[in-house]
Amino acid sequence: MMETAEAKVHETLIFWKEKLGYAVGDTASCLYWQTFSMFLMIFYTDTFGISPAVVGTMFLISRFWDAAIDPVMGVIADRTETKYGKFRPWILWGIIPFTVSGIILFITPDLSETGKIIYAYVTYTVVMMVYTMVNVPYGALLGVISPNSEERTTLASYRFIGAFAGNIIVQGTLLYLVMFFGKGNDKVGYPLAMTVFAVAAGLLFFYTFISTKERVKPPKVQSTVKRDIKDLLRNRPWLILCSMGLMTLIYVSIKNGAMLYYFKYYVGNQEAAAPFMVTGTVFSIVGALSTPYIVRWIGSKKATFIVLTVVNAVCMAVFYLAGPKDFGLMYGSQILGSIPGAAMFPLIWSMYADTADYGEWKFGRRATGLVFSAATFSQKMGWAIGGAVAGFVLTLIGFVANVAQDEATLSGIRHMMSTIPAVLCLLVVAVASFYNLNSKLEKQIGDELLARKSTQA
Repeated sequence: MMETAEAKVHETLIFWKEKLGYAVGDTASCLYWQTFSMFLMIFYTDTFGISPAVVGTMFLISRFWDAAIDPVMGVIADRTETKYGKFRPWILWGIIPFTVSGIILFITPDLSETGKIIYAYVTYTVVMMVYTMVNVPYGALLGVISPNSEERTTLASYRFIGAFAGNIIVQGTLLYLVMFFGKGNDKVGYPLAMTVFAVAAGLLFFYTFISTKERVKPPKVQSTVKRDIKDLLRNRPWLILCSMGLMTLIYVSIKNGAMLYYFKYYVGNQEAAAPFMVTGTVFSIVGALSTPYIVRWIGSKKATFIVLTVVNAVCMAVFYLAGPKDFGLMYGSQILGSIPGAAMFPLIWSMYADTADYGEWKFGRRATGLVFSAATFSQKMGWAIGGAVAGFVLTLIGFVANVAQDEATLSGIRHMMSTIPAVLCLLVVAVASFYNLNSKLEKQIGDELLARKSTQA
């Protein structure tokens, strides 16, 4: 007897243990991503001894290359066939190289300036390629755990709770671990601190592998890579989301890249950055948890994203007004901006899963891995551009490592923390206005896809 569409939806509802298993995968990812976003530039300039312009150029080149291989990884994952599924095996296979490469990145050998640059390029490029090997399949897993759009929004919220938990760990402990292990020598402290994070990340990814399940199967008739790419480039909502993701990561990267410089040189206390970042991330968890409820209250994912982005822009712009001792204004802006800023991320990844459904509904073929990997590509491009811009701006405003900065330099660092990302936020809103999926169409797509699968069973 043929099962009803409602029964099939019920079977694909996911429970808390699997949500937790998926969430901790992003905890593992963020033990690296947050470290690279917040600490790697200042590690290279103030500990490793490379100029910010060189670091910015390296970020641009290495991250462009890393972003370019994301769609390749997506195509490979889509065509992987194992008893564990398409995406979960890559998480398992990547654990050891992921762990080892993260540790090697922070080792500081005694080399010439040229040797240091070469070492930085090679190790950073390798670790990001391994990150792609694990993280692209991990991201695509969201699109195949459940076919239900609301369930995926909830799952994405769990994912970003896991991500923010990873952020808290990094923000709240890394500087102290470096001091503890290095005892004043950051060249010793950084690799030992990173060893702790790397081992923890490997264990968490293993739990993700054993606790999740792939339920959404692609249509029996699949196409060539060329056809998949052609379909992707005709997927209008996906193209709009990619543009939104790219610009979002640009402003996030600029702000994150400036934060430790802001506290070290403007506030005058680098360690004060740790509780500041942790406070923001705690309220980010509130934002991630609230995403499904905010969407239901506002009524559509598109409108929700726009409202959240505008509020975030206002909070960041206000941050420029803070003086070096105005911790009330700093923390207030950080707290009020973190909630909408965090709620945007599970929302946008849930929207990517919707565009994978849209592509299957519109063109009759499903390429979940390509959809998510190409989305990751756009976000890594934003990360590359934002990281490079941060390095170039630091050079442009006259930054010199480990000395007192003049007023013009300090003003530039303050703009990197506030007005620059706020303006970019408003540009994201302009792009988001062209997104064309709504709740009614999402439900129609979900129902029709379930009906197609029922007739094929």
